Order: sequence, then C-alpha cells, then structure tokens
Amino acid sequence: MDLSEAKKKTCPRKKRKRIGRGEGSGYGKTSGRGMDGARSRRGWSQRNMTGGNIPLWRRLPKIGFTNAPFRKSFNVVNVDHLAALSEHQDITPELMKEKGLIKGKPNNGVKVLGRGDIDRPVTVTAHNFSEKAREKIEAAGGKCKVIAGPKKPVKNKMKQKSLIQEISVSEDAE
Repeated sequence: MDLSEAKKKTCPRKKRKRIGRGEGSGYGKTSGRGMDGARSRRGWSQRNMTGGNIPLWRRLPKIGFTNAPFRKSFNVVNVDHLAALSEHQDITPELMKEKGLIKGKPNNGVKVLGRGDIDRPVTVTAHNFSEKAREKIEAAGGKCKVIAGPKKPVKNKMKQKSLIQEISVSEDAE
C-alpha cells in the first residue's frame, strides 16, 4: 500500500445521535431506551448496581472508627509568636486574629504551644495551653487564662427546654 491508494475518510467525525426526533429518524418514540423498566425512566443511574447481587459496598464489613465528628480543631500559636506581641499586656484570640497569628475563626479555639521563649510578663487568654507553654509564660511572670470552648449542641430539644425550666425554677426558689 502506498499513499496513492490511501483514501480520504468521507466522514471524519461521527454524527451525534439525535434522539426523540420522530419515528422516521430511527430513534423516535422510546428514544433508544427500549420499552419499559428502570433504564427507560429518567434519573436512572447504574452506579452501585451489580445486576441482582448485593453491591460491593454492602458486602464489605463496616470496621474501624473515625474521630471526625468529635475532633477539636485548634488554631495553633507558639510562645515565640506571643513574644512578638509582648508590647501588649493582654493577648486575646481577637488580638491574635488582628495581628495575623491565626488564620481560621477565633471561635474554633486557640491553643498555645511551647516553642520559643518569652521574656516579658503578659496575660494570655486562649482555649488551651500545652504544659511547656504554661510553664514558660508563668516563668516570665505572666498569667494563662483558659476560655471555655463552645458547648456541644443538645440533640434532644425537649430535654434542653426542661433543663432551662428547671434552672429558672430553682433560681426563683432561692
């Protein structure tokens, strides 16, 4: 075979199947989907379907534990970062956010870790402290104030209302 025998393709690209354009088109009426059944309906998807068998994701055992719903995520600040803010007497999460030490929301919680040194006495307010960070801040003459973290939501709203009523009743009795 040589180049003189090579033929040019008459149709280099296949035409798109135009469905639902009448009986004469060959893809009218049921639009190539057959008569009845799940595949003929709109919204049908073959994902997770294994043809009468139990799907793989249901056959595999559910093992292990994930900590994702219970995970506490803190914004981490080290003692050497606090030393840069030591011109302020009180260091709060809002001040850390303003100065760019923490990137996320301050209400996620701020944890102070013990890398670096601090030489001035400052009052640091955060949600959590490591032992080394607490020792270094207190050795410099400062104080560590712990903020209570956000409370977990109560799932049963009725129990929450009854607790509020009991607290208000006990306060009225006193």
